Amino acid sequence: MPSPRRLRLVFLAAVVTVILIIFYSSRPSPDAHTIQDFYHKTMDGMARDHAAPPPGQAIFNAQTGQKAGYLPADKDGDGDVDEDDKKAAAVRQMALKEAEQKAKDNANNKGGLKPDVPSEVVGKGNSALGQPRKDKIKVVHVPGKKSTEKAEVKVQETKEEHAAELELNAMLKKSPVVIFSKTYCPHSKRAKGILLEKYIIKPEPYVVELDEHPMGPALQAALYEKTGRKTVPNVLVNGISIGGGDDVVGLDDQNKLAGKIQRLGNKRVQVAERFGPTEQKPMKG
Repeated sequence: MPSPRRLRLVFLAAVVTVILIIFYSSRPSPDAHTIQDFYHKTMDGMARDHAAPPPGQAIFNAQTGQKAGYLPADKDGDGDVDEDDKKAAAVRQMALKEAEQKAKDNANNKGGLKPDVPSEVVGKGNSALGQPRKDKIKVVHVPGKKSTEKAEVKVQETKEEHAAELELNAMLKKSPVVIFSKTYCPHSKRAKGILLEKYIIKPEPYVVELDEHPMGPALQAALYEKTGRKTVPNVLVNGISIGGGDDVVGLDDQNKLAGKIQRLGNKRVQVAERFGPTEQKPMKG
């Protein structure tokens, strides 16, 4: 029969286990790591305060201080130390582990499991992190620094921006000279009057009226990203902007407009004054 001391230890361990289970069940939304740390600290403290000496170690009388014998290694109380004692010890250890796991499960059921960090979820479900979109490099001014200093910032491209970029590229392929305009803009009318009426340009310039196009605002934003110009008109030759209305007028006044268009057109463009005596031939080099 187990000694009174062992019965007290077993009873104490059972009481502590019940208290721990009640504590874990009633505690609101505990953190799993905190519960585990508290459990191990509690068990370590109990082990230090009430741990029984290992099998075969001498036992001393607490009142007299004299040796009272040795702690037997007989776990099942059958009078000898055999394989059954090892099994009994393993069963007790398993019971402790089951109690610990049950306490953790109860805590998780009450507080809910914490979701995995998105960066740690690789290839699971249809996470947005697993479907990166195309990024663009946007050059912005850095606050507090010189006006000449800029920084490159990665910005995520939206579906609308991507569609506008594709549409813009398709327009630029329709003709070497593309005029982006708005029907009500007087500067656009003046630039178109010079390019379409004063000059004969072959291939004929392609005109885009942004106020009539369903993607007008998005196209204008894409033009700003490409050329740095926010306003119309915006005249592009082989994808390179030669400016707006004032720029076209200035080049024409200096008799440089035809030459610049031909130079940027890489011999693909022919320019002649509609009422002039001769056609401007492509420039060499």
